[in-house]
Amino acid sequence: MAFHVEGLVAIVVFYLAILAVGIWAAWKTKNTSSEGDRSEAIIVGGRDIGLLVGGFTMTATWVGGGYINGTAEAVYVPGYGLAWAQAPIGYSLSLILGGLFFAKPMRSKGYVTMLDPFQQLYGKRMGGLLFIPALMGEMFWAAAIFSALGATISVIIDINVNISVIVSALIATMYTLVGGLYSVAYTDVVQLFCIFLGLWISVPFAMSHPAVTDIGLTAVHQVYQAPWLGSINSLDIYTWLDNFFLLTLGGIPWQAYFQRVLSSSSATYAQVLSILAAFGCLVMAIPSVLIGAIGASTAWNQTEYGVPDPKGKKEADMILPIVLQYLCPVYISLFGLGAVSAAVMSSADSSILSASSMFARNIYQLSFRQNASDREIVWVMRITVLLFGASATAMALLASSVYGLWYLSSDLVYIIIFPQLLCVLFIKGTNTYGAIAGYLFGLVLRITGGEPYLYLQPLIFYPGWYQDDNDLYIQRFPFKTLAMLTSFFTNVVVSYLAKYLFESGTLPPKLDFLDAVVARYSREHMDKATLVKSDNIVLNELAPVNPRHSLTLSSTFTNKEAFNYVDSSPELSNTEDN
Repeated sequence: MAFHVEGLVAIVVFYLAILAVGIWAAWKTKNTSSEGDRSEAIIVGGRDIGLLVGGFTMTATWVGGGYINGTAEAVYVPGYGLAWAQAPIGYSLSLILGGLFFAKPMRSKGYVTMLDPFQQLYGKRMGGLLFIPALMGEMFWAAAIFSALGATISVIIDINVNISVIVSALIATMYTLVGGLYSVAYTDVVQLFCIFLGLWISVPFAMSHPAVTDIGLTAVHQVYQAPWLGSINSLDIYTWLDNFFLLTLGGIPWQAYFQRVLSSSSATYAQVLSILAAFGCLVMAIPSVLIGAIGASTAWNQTEYGVPDPKGKKEADMILPIVLQYLCPVYISLFGLGAVSAAVMSSADSSILSASSMFARNIYQLSFRQNASDREIVWVMRITVLLFGASATAMALLASSVYGLWYLSSDLVYIIIFPQLLCVLFIKGTNTYGAIAGYLFGLVLRITGGEPYLYLQPLIFYPGWYQDDNDLYIQRFPFKTLAMLTSFFTNVVVSYLAKYLFESGTLPPKLDFLDAVVARYSREHMDKATLVKSDNIVLNELAPVNPRHSLTLSSTFTNKEAFNYVDSSPELSNTEDN
């Protein structure tokens, strides 16, 4: 394939435009935020993201390179088809459920990151444990889409994959570094516009190619391969449901999503933006579905691609850029390439910012440096943006199973973080003992279920398992959802059991080594003002809180029940004086 100078020029122009928008947004951040809340402005954008920008950036939570490429691939692959393209419906429902049930309690309490309520109720140890799967999900997701971008660009303009990955990662990291959420949000507007326009312009040209059969015919009749509408076999129904719940419920507990929720000007706005983004996800998936259908309706031996077809060359995952390259005019394929690269960066930048936000606030500040200045936190965020961006780039270049790692880490987000989020927001009385037990049970059940992408063989064989042609064991049973439910109920049962044992005197108070039950009314917990600011929430939502002149490690973490305790006892007054 010849090197395309025009393609390189188009990519350079597009990347410079994105970088310019990101730098402008960074300047806007600097001029609209005071020195005292610079770190919070980077994380949640000053909580003044408007309806238009908010709608675009909320949609960009999931509409990225993996979303548009993966949807096209699912529609194209024989035996799967549209019936297995679950991401558009799954993620749209995820945004709807997030808006209806999770956005309001998170935004109304003025949290800054997704991990705040966990540290507030369960303490720093649990916050650190939950940071691990959250970080893994964000980092492996960024690495996977950087890897996809490199392959996409190499297909269309034939340049070195490593160079395209490094340059794209540098630009995404650079504007995230200088502007934080403002840069991510405003570049999302440009990127989603390019995705929508670029793919929709490509569709009519690809459909009109002489080698393409009417997609209405190939939807229900076998022409070059099985109909692209696809079907779900009775044996696979539980696998389909397991994956569907993974996308729908597991799509909620991501910092990339809650960063948008918490940046909204109000809880109601956060709910509205989630609903709008759900509609945006569906709309943005339509051209990808059509491109996958076009790929399934093409006689590839009549094109320059030749034989065998993409699935025969094991390039089904690249069906979208292949359709752009071989079924569209050169200038159209280059425009579509801009759309794909835009999709990738719109996901990668938010993942990098999400990971750095959680580390700087929940690990560095709240766990180790409670008295850190705002300037110090900003610099920690900048350093971690660079480190996480470089790490995601290295994984994209070096790891051979990035997608497998991301699948496993996204499973952990669904199995571990989602049930913990349910408990911390909606189940009164859960504590650190239950949270740790639920975490461990969910982790063990997921790992022992195996992971074919990582060639990880299962230790527990659920009903319906079988061995494929590569001697890998495949589970048909919905063991991921089983692990999630087990994690949830374990959290609730162990929490109430621990509460009963300590409060009834069956276990002595000295065994409450996590201070999760006996010491729940103690002053040795996080003052609520540590996690939220009174100007971000309605004051009557808080119990009376006495101002504190300094923070110590022991005063940084608390149980929710402590918030309703009025600080009027002589014992607490004496403690305060001491």
